[in-house]
Amino acid sequence: MDPVQVVTGRAVPLDRSDVDTDQIIPSDWLKRVERTGFEKGLFSEWKDDPSFVMNDERFSGATILLAGPNFGVGSSREHAVWAIQQSGFAAVVCPRFGDIFRNNSAKNGLVPVVLPAPDVRMLMAAVEVDPDLEITVDVARRTIEAPAIGFEAQFPLDNATQERFLQGLDDISLTLRHEEAITAFEATA
Repeated sequence: MDPVQVVTGRAVPLDRSDVDTDQIIPSDWLKRVERTGFEKGLFSEWKDDPSFVMNDERFSGATILLAGPNFGVGSSREHAVWAIQQSGFAAVVCPRFGDIFRNNSAKNGLVPVVLPAPDVRMLMAAVEVDPDLEITVDVARRTIEAPAIGFEAQFPLDNATQERFLQGLDDISLTLRHEEAITAFEATA
């Protein structure tokens, strides 16, 4: 996992609540053996609707996904995080995440930013008016800001998860921090 300190970019407003992992990446995509190519499956059933926000060229190239409450609920498929990342997103901002999705995000380097619902709605409205609005998520400071509209807020991120992002530590990297102790233990077994 690559370190993530700051994510700066444009956002796409996915104004939907209770988005489950099956909607993020339908089960048909779970048959893949590789861990790549999931971007084509991101919201694939919704993309058939020409008015779906991800089809709007104004938001092409966005790196931050703004979503309604209960984003990533449902099954534990890690593929949902992979699909979001492989589509170019580095952070998801919403009022509440599904616990497993939030955990999978942290383990894979997708920054989960929790903000109060009114703040998320305000950012969505601002992005609708100005799709080029720049938003910055600062993992080190635990802040999100949109200077052009005078917005700045803190977001919760526990110390261990913050360290994961700042150091680029996945589960294997965390385990390898104890390689010397593991090797010593194995020598006695």
